[in-house]
Amino acid sequence: MKKRVTDTKVVGKKVIGKKVIGLMSGTSGDGVDAVVVNIRGAGQALQVTPLAFCPTPYLPALRRRIVEASAAGTAADLCHLNVVLGEWFAKAALRVISKAGLRSADIHLIGSHGQTVHHLSSPRREPGLGLIRSTLQIAEPAVIAERTGITTVADFRTRDIAAGGQGAPLTPYIHYLLLKDPRHSRLIVNLGGISNVTYLPAGGDLSSVRAFDAGPGNMVLDALVHRLTRGRQSMDRNGRLAAKGKVDVGLLAKLLAHPFLKQRPPKSTGREEFGDAFLARMLAVTRTRTLEDLLATCSLFTALAVSSARRWLNGPVDEVIVGGGGVRNLTLMDDLAAVFDPIPVRTLDELGWESKAFEAVAFAVLAYQTVRGECANVPAATGASHPVILGKIVPGRGSMRPRFAYRES
Repeated sequence: MKKRVTDTKVVGKKVIGKKVIGLMSGTSGDGVDAVVVNIRGAGQALQVTPLAFCPTPYLPALRRRIVEASAAGTAADLCHLNVVLGEWFAKAALRVISKAGLRSADIHLIGSHGQTVHHLSSPRREPGLGLIRSTLQIAEPAVIAERTGITTVADFRTRDIAAGGQGAPLTPYIHYLLLKDPRHSRLIVNLGGISNVTYLPAGGDLSSVRAFDAGPGNMVLDALVHRLTRGRQSMDRNGRLAAKGKVDVGLLAKLLAHPFLKQRPPKSTGREEFGDAFLARMLAVTRTRTLEDLLATCSLFTALAVSSARRWLNGPVDEVIVGGGGVRNLTLMDDLAAVFDPIPVRTLDELGWESKAFEAVAFAVLAYQTVRGECANVPAATGASHPVILGKIVPGRGSMRPRFAYRES
């Protein structure tokens, strides 16, 4: 990663800061991104320094099982995958510890997002209870804590849902802490499986932040490649295929009529909205059959969906900052630059952060705030009725509490 130091700063015999691991797998379901960061400070005055980043891709067969379980998994499938992914996330944590040149004993805490297998942001009416929202992230944190010996915080989304929110997006809090600017209003765009945006008004406080999911990110593009190559490929590497295609204007107009784009925030979405069923409907209404043309059309659709999010903002955008795995898709980045022109579009890498790793950094910070008793949701983004402390704490092996105090010494 760009920002890097060799170790935590030592003053006398005091160690300043805590080493925390962040683990993240997004809706693309392609693997676990793991980071080690050093965090200093308290409240909103945090200093976060990345120490190491290490992706651990899923085996192709495991990725297929996750996607299938997300769509129509049985209780047995989810039960088994929960523990399997716990082992996989623990493996990712141990790998990043090794890459950082550290030992498990050097790490104070792990924050694990887990793997989302279902996210029902639209509430369902339950007899005797009323309207209920739900979300499910698996990758058993007890397995992570047992294999690493490190206290693990996981299941961040459910407390926000319990407070009336959608449990997503959660990264806006981290965007505010680490990316706000006193002079420029920034639109932060994350291109994961789903695209989400965070608006940071120049010099604004946390209450001024607006954030929500914008639509598909890499999800539809990856699904097209997988479907039309019959599984021989899983992605359009660097957007090369889309660059050769021609946009189908008629299909693009149909895609832009999707009701999610017109839905007022707070809003969040996932594979339930833009997964296999969406892909099947799209292929049923278009005469375009070449993979290149479909990718070119869906790349521009993704960029326009992100751009259309501006209708819900409460101020100007001076610059767009893009992160997530989608920054490697050069055609998609070109489309974003075109639809936002003349507003400059930059990547997190240009600000000194590893684009692919930033969401993992976010869950390291969220875990740190959880054990310190700090609220870290943004109610204006999720729709929660009030700020809440996120996550559930699983003690490390042989420990009944996190291995550092709630207050800096």
